[in-house]
Amino acid sequence: MLTLASKLKRDDGLKGSRTSATTSDSTRRVSVRDKLLVKEVADLEANLPCTCKVHFPDPNKLHCFQLTVIPDEGYYQGGKFQFETEVPDAYNMVPPKVKCLTRIWHPNITETGEICLSLLREHSIDGTGWAPTRTLKDVVWGLNSLFTDLLNFDDPLNIEAAEHHLRDKEDFRNKVEDYIKRYAR
Repeated sequence: MLTLASKLKRDDGLKGSRTSATTSDSTRRVSVRDKLLVKEVADLEANLPCTCKVHFPDPNKLHCFQLTVIPDEGYYQGGKFQFETEVPDAYNMVPPKVKCLTRIWHPNITETGEICLSLLREHSIDGTGWAPTRTLKDVVWGLNSLFTDLLNFDDPLNIEAAEHHLRDKEDFRNKVEDYIKRYAR
């Protein structure tokens, strides 16, 4: 993280000496997102849930990171679930794009990794979707909550998993445990 912060400070110092407006404008547009991310990542790391870990494969690209959620209670306890997050150039006017990389049997996450979490929607009917006041910390806490209090069987993305839970809770639990053993270790 310090590498990008140092780069941004250095770039700010160079802007004053540049004569090309085109280069300066394109750098400024990208750096707005990056400046936000430097602050938000520091806040996120200081307030990360104990069941989560964040990894930046390239410390110079704060807009691409991986999140690992290791639930300590509920159906998914003992699993290790990987998420990939990409923050678009238009952030914070649009939400980050998040995909679950771990195959999972979950009513709000498809087996292909799509996620149903209202704050990840640009437009939400219930008014709880993305807003420019939201941060990466909100996203991480929301993803973490999908394994506990936001686990929603009433408004599922994976209808088959939700119906399975309604039909036979014990068999649902067994299938979740099987997926954890096979895909989430």
